[in-house]
Amino acid sequence: MKRQWARNFAGVVLILVMLAWTVFAWPASRAGASIRVQSLQSAGAYEVYAVRYGILPDFRVSALVVGAEPTRRLDIPVAFWVIKAPGRRVFLVDCGFYRDNLIQQWKVKDYVRPPAAIAALGLQPEDVTDIVITHMHWDHAGSLDLFPKAAIWIQRDEFTYYTGDAWQPGGSHGGIEAADVQALVRANTEGRVKLLQRDQEILPGLEAHQGGCHTHASQFLSVKTDAGTVVVASDNVYLYENLEKQAPVAGADRACNLDAQKRILQLASDPRLVVPGHDPAVFTRFRAVAPGVVRIQ
Repeated sequence: MKRQWARNFAGVVLILVMLAWTVFAWPASRAGASIRVQSLQSAGAYEVYAVRYGILPDFRVSALVVGAEPTRRLDIPVAFWVIKAPGRRVFLVDCGFYRDNLIQQWKVKDYVRPPAAIAALGLQPEDVTDIVITHMHWDHAGSLDLFPKAAIWIQRDEFTYYTGDAWQPGGSHGGIEAADVQALVRANTEGRVKLLQRDQEILPGLEAHQGGCHTHASQFLSVKTDAGTVVVASDNVYLYENLEKQAPVAGADRACNLDAQKRILQLASDPRLVVPGHDPAVFTRFRAVAPGVVRIQ
């Protein structure tokens, strides 16, 4: 009798435990699973913005697109890009320039100093955690010293060449400012430079890719967003016209650049999500969120 009573009691306890788990623990575990799924989903979603900080007036299109009519002129933006990443990281893709001699030389219109330009997105220089330099030209790498806390991501070959052989006899450093190279070297001595090797993941959903020979070792980025994969091409593609006409950017190795354009189109979820380096249409094709700032989506 005692054994039978003990078995019955144990069965009742087991039933009560199962009921309690069903009422309390199972919904909590499902909620936890839901939170984890949502977290994983949001972890892959980046926000990408194009930021115009000036305009180069009356620019020769033939200096941008091989085969363009020599007399064609276009007011082109100088721009960089902001990527808001999960975990409160903020990336700049390139960083603009600020030195007065360049502003005067290029007769830049509607110029905004890069730290003021990102203020439109509610950002201060100290909020920028990372800068990806697509290439070392003056209008893309000319404000490194204005963001002194940021890690700097650059292709190893680009870094090595422009901090060394480019300045030796027979080297080439057209469009590269010595002061920008010095800022890059200083950042390296501070432990802030991260060297990339061709195609390499920076974060899940954010990848750097070897570029189209615009400079010694230019690069571009692919970014997972809610709208699909955005490709920030920078000057590996100057204008949408380069893609539409399958025309290389002027000044680059033609075969190398066309190969990069092909890879850019393959990586983008949709051709409309390719962002060229200097096309004014970027700022009309996408939704403005502030003066001179559009969200790529």
